[in-house]
Amino acid sequence: MAALIEDHGIIGDLHTAALVSTDGDIDWLCLPRFDSPSVFASILDDERGGRFTVRCTGATRVKQMYLPDSNVLVTRFLGEQFVGEVVDFMVPHEQGSSRRGASQLVRLVRAVRGRVDVDIRCAPAFDYARARTEVEIVEGSGAFFFSPLAQLVLRSTVPLTADASAAVGHPVLEEGESLALALSRWGSPHPLEMGEVQDLLAATLQYWQRWVRQSRYRGRYREMVERSALTLKLLVYQPTGALVAAPTTSLPEAIGGTRNWDYRFTWVRDAAFTVYALMRLGFTEEAGAFMDWLEARCIDASPEKGLHILYGIDGDVVGTESTLDHLRGYRDSGPVRIGNGAAHQLQLDILGEVMDSLHLYDKNGRPVSYELWTAMCRQLDWLEKHWEEPDCGVWEVRGPKRRFTYSTLMTWVAFERAGRIARRRGLPAPLTAWRQAADRAYLQIQEHDWNPEIGAYMQYPHSTTLDAGALMIPLVGFTGAEDPRFLSTLGRIEAELVTDSLVHRYHADGSDGFDEPEGTFNLCSFWYVEALTRAGRIDSARHTFEKMLTYANHLGLYAEEIGASGEALGNFPQAFTHLGLIRAAVKLDRALAASGR
Repeated sequence: MAALIEDHGIIGDLHTAALVSTDGDIDWLCLPRFDSPSVFASILDDERGGRFTVRCTGATRVKQMYLPDSNVLVTRFLGEQFVGEVVDFMVPHEQGSSRRGASQLVRLVRAVRGRVDVDIRCAPAFDYARARTEVEIVEGSGAFFFSPLAQLVLRSTVPLTADASAAVGHPVLEEGESLALALSRWGSPHPLEMGEVQDLLAATLQYWQRWVRQSRYRGRYREMVERSALTLKLLVYQPTGALVAAPTTSLPEAIGGTRNWDYRFTWVRDAAFTVYALMRLGFTEEAGAFMDWLEARCIDASPEKGLHILYGIDGDVVGTESTLDHLRGYRDSGPVRIGNGAAHQLQLDILGEVMDSLHLYDKNGRPVSYELWTAMCRQLDWLEKHWEEPDCGVWEVRGPKRRFTYSTLMTWVAFERAGRIARRRGLPAPLTAWRQAADRAYLQIQEHDWNPEIGAYMQYPHSTTLDAGALMIPLVGFTGAEDPRFLSTLGRIEAELVTDSLVHRYHADGSDGFDEPEGTFNLCSFWYVEALTRAGRIDSARHTFEKMLTYANHLGLYAEEIGASGEALGNFPQAFTHLGLIRAAVKLDRALAASGR
């Protein structure tokens, strides 16, 4: 059986990413890009999906950790008489560089103490396990895998043999000895030298450590904040600056349920939120790359339709959603989906998140360009005409469209932030029209989305459904966090949607198009922390935040949701969650320092 979602680390090269389990399996990897077909996918089907196993056999305990300030992963196997380590990394691509060794996945095995038996099995399954795979062993060098659609080259410092379509080995290392394997998409399987591997490891460590040193955050939660930043960086597709929501598809939001989605695309909302979080830490290069990507999407967008909700990592419109019925799904939770039907939904909130990030970027990064400004003005013209229409909302419901409160809130943000930028920079803008649009959105929320009988802002007008999206109201400055209406809403959310530190998005009653449960939503938990902090409930915020940290996995990584028994659910690791953690940590840390705690 495949490892649990939470029993994984992630490595990547800024083009794609791999999941590495505590068993030593690489059980998810798409090549050459995040959105390419998988070559290892046993997390979705233990029998057919394909995996790359390197483990020290006979271990009684396993530990996993990252080397300091890096995305180099160490899986340590501890037996009664031995300690062995598997060091996994992918060599990152750098902008404007054709670094030697890029696009390689490297696995280095060390016998730290005692005699270590190693089990190696590389069994790719090309094209989501739809293509037939063959293997050819190259004596003294490794193996060559091929199918009608793709190929892989595995170089090795130890001999390998063929077992059906897999390459296997069972070497024994004496104390102090090492072996290495390097997997790539091209080249010939010429012998792998240990000196080459050590050079690649040193260069990879240097890259990540140099990058994370740019962080300005020095607070008490530095370890978790920097791990979240390193994770977000892994989700950036370096050639375009686009950021995927997660590197996986179809990890379920409920075991046995059907809320299984493909997250290997760039949601405009998620990417904008992530830029906001990284800017707060001082990572302006990633913000600039995304703004360039966004400018291109705005220029390409149709005046009649506006921006799409999500795009492929190269900026293409996402195609149709389909299922891979030959794969069983994680823990038999099908279907496995590729593509995402939400690409064609109407979600009116996205320009609010974009303008909020653009406001911060213009203020603390580099001034917005004329081209980007005029492109954003065209999008705001579109929003002014359409913001009062029902939409699918931030949660991408597949039930009836509504005039969701969150979408109206973000409409207010879009026009309010645009006005700020125009006034600050003296840019040409229809300020009167924007102010009027913001005022109408403001009054819509206060007069129609507020339910005086319940004492809360509801999910949509005349609704009795609470929505954790209302926690964003003070986070974007719509009201103060101590405003009586927000405090009442906060109390209602705490009573109905919060369990300890865990927060549901809303009660899953079937109105979203799914008659099945889901876990608590990690991003909402971090919004809750920030709302508590802004409301002056600093001790409660700290307690909630530090309890949420205990729901991370052993490496500080989060999936989208947390299940009833504390298990990770949904795609992994999820950008939304990690950016929420960063925002909450920065705000809470400042409040604690200001209060002398």
